[in-house]
Amino acid sequence: MESSLVRSFASPSVLSTGRKNWRGDDFTKFCFPAQVSQSRERDILRAYNTRSHVTNIKEKLALTRRRNNEWIVNAASGQPLESGPGAYNSGRIWDSVKTAADAFYRFSRPHTVIGTALSIISVSLLAVQKLSDISPLFFTGVLEAVVAALFMNIYIVGLNQISDIDIDKVNKPYLPLASGEYTVGTGVMIVTSFSIMSFWLGWIVGSWPLFWALFISFLLGTAYSINLPMLRWKRSAVVAAMCILAVRAVIVQMAFFLHMQTHVFKRPPVFSRPLIFATAFMSFFSVVIALFKDIPDIDGDKIFGIRSFTVRLGQERVGILDLHNTA
Repeated sequence: MESSLVRSFASPSVLSTGRKNWRGDDFTKFCFPAQVSQSRERDILRAYNTRSHVTNIKEKLALTRRRNNEWIVNAASGQPLESGPGAYNSGRIWDSVKTAADAFYRFSRPHTVIGTALSIISVSLLAVQKLSDISPLFFTGVLEAVVAALFMNIYIVGLNQISDIDIDKVNKPYLPLASGEYTVGTGVMIVTSFSIMSFWLGWIVGSWPLFWALFISFLLGTAYSINLPMLRWKRSAVVAAMCILAVRAVIVQMAFFLHMQTHVFKRPPVFSRPLIFATAFMSFFSVVIALFKDIPDIDGDKIFGIRSFTVRLGQERVGILDLHNTA
């Protein structure tokens, strides 16, 4: 009897599930499986939350360390401590805008822009016959002429720089093409765009004097600069002076006066005495411009065979001649 009882307890049973020793957790798993699974889930969730909390702490520490490093770099570079990547990018964008504006300012040759604008405004005033002519219509006509002419002016001076890159490296190394700030492709794109805009504006305005002024300026400016057979008239001092005389003295005075007289005020074309006097004065002044403008450029002109008055006569003689003309 005792032996049979011993054998029954020693033999494997359903409760022992094949294990030699009976354990309390085996009994619990067998009798209360739902309770065990819930307890296990709580343990898993507790472990997951612990790991997540540790991970969040590590991420926050890393972010704080990174921000501290940025503040140290900003302080070392002289930037305010509160400046971040956004402020740095804004500063870079602003610097790029200023650099691009400065390059275009030099490319447009501002002294020619100012001279052209003042000439057109002054000759437009010659068409005013009474005080009532100073009206919004007058200012609109002047604005149309000035903007279209300035677009064409940028084409002319830009084409001259494209044709004179090597010369400007000697005479005017600060210009964008000579200094390498602009590529030739960039220069071509700019002059092409401004010539198209100039003709487009002259066409939509509907003023034939304005359109012909732009067209003749385009032809003379191209012939003056572009290096093609029978062209590049700037190589000859006399022909170059004639180009300047034609544009500054004749076209600007006559054509823009007729633009105001016939297109804006709808009056018959009349060449008044003030207009004739202005044309004569600008003819004389254009000769002075033709002489003076090449005095600083004698070195590059000599090297590349530009026979300007300064190269042919010398800087001192041209300077004395200009003083006599302006005295």
